[in-house]
Amino acid sequence: MEIGLQLYSVREKTDKDLIGTIKQLATYGYESLQFAGFFGTPADRLKEVLDEEKLKVAGAHIGLHQLQGDQLDQSLRYHETIGNDLLICPVLPREMRETGDEYKRSAEILNKIGQTCKDAGFSFGYHNHNWEFEQFDGKTGFDLLFENSDPELVKIELDCYWAKYAGYEPEDIIHQYKDRCVSLHLKDMKIEKDQKMSTEIGSGLLNLSQYIKTGKQYGVKWFVIEQEDYDRDPMIVAESNLKNLKAQLI
Repeated sequence: MEIGLQLYSVREKTDKDLIGTIKQLATYGYESLQFAGFFGTPADRLKEVLDEEKLKVAGAHIGLHQLQGDQLDQSLRYHETIGNDLLICPVLPREMRETGDEYKRSAEILNKIGQTCKDAGFSFGYHNHNWEFEQFDGKTGFDLLFENSDPELVKIELDCYWAKYAGYEPEDIIHQYKDRCVSLHLKDMKIEKDQKMSTEIGSGLLNLSQYIKTGKQYGVKWFVIEQEDYDRDPMIVAESNLKNLKAQLI
């Protein structure tokens, strides 16, 4: 089992000093990181630091515009250099997900990206938010997207928080899609004044250890900590989240 951190969680730090942030996270005990931008860092320099700190790459979020045409070729070369074999589309633009038919057309686009990635020796996946669970004639956008894309070409990074936010049980989704799920995003949830928001692991409502147990049943490789809302320094929270998640697994 690989527990990593989605670097969007500490985006203010990585924006200013990606390399320094990576080194600091390694001291906290993280063994893998998932990227959300590289901020102009040369691939060979990043690979050097990852090797120095003995860190693996738990995939990377890459905007849709960078996953098509010549930009996809450039992305693949960069990720080959840093040793990452999992590219993840983090979100679809609104105009690609407003109707059921748009979700079906989006699935075709993801298939094409996935085919190019597979041919080059990479895996490709999609990461959900809450809006993919909107219903269209009895089907969620999530199901339309994955039922109309090839399981061998488009994998699932299930954000358990956003699924639960939308009223769906992450475990049910994992059971449904089985080994198509290659990564889980793990963040806890609290409710304040009827508003759902992410919170530090162990202080919220979600049974993250059960999500991990279910994911392991189907061979999920990456379990990625993420947090978006904060009451204190995100770096301190990143250290705390790792310790708290590991404590739940004992």
